[in-house]
Amino acid sequence: MTAPTSPRIDQHPDILALRAHSEETTATPAAQGLEALAVLCGVYLAASPWIVGFNGFSTLTANNLITGIAFACLVGGFGSAYERTHAMSWAALCLAAWTIMAPWIVSGHAFITAANVSNVVVGIVSCVVALALAGLGLGRRARR
Repeated sequence: MTAPTSPRIDQHPDILALRAHSEETTATPAAQGLEALAVLCGVYLAASPWIVGFNGFSTLTANNLITGIAFACLVGGFGSAYERTHAMSWAALCLAAWTIMAPWIVSGHAFITAANVSNVVVGIVSCVVALALAGLGLGRRARR
């Protein structure tokens, strides 16, 4: 007598529907644009000490480099595996919020105005993009 076979979990109808929804969500031009903007925000944040000219402040330079690379890598996975990575958009939001506060926290004294403005602007844009990425999966469910 043979044991009954059951379908594998990756063939479950709910899993297949979730994957189809995630692919549909990330295939839209708006989603691809958001992901590209998010990656650009991360790349700019990492390079901003040299672009804006505050690379002499080693603490903020290291902070922006590490945070920018982390943000770009984090949001870069959304397009290829959104069903497994969409929850990380909240971590991206935390990194973006940190970007706004970092100039005043990492060293205990204010940096040059250009550094503050650069971090605040890229942090706000990153926050908006991270929230939009987090809402991608919710948009279709809310319309049903």
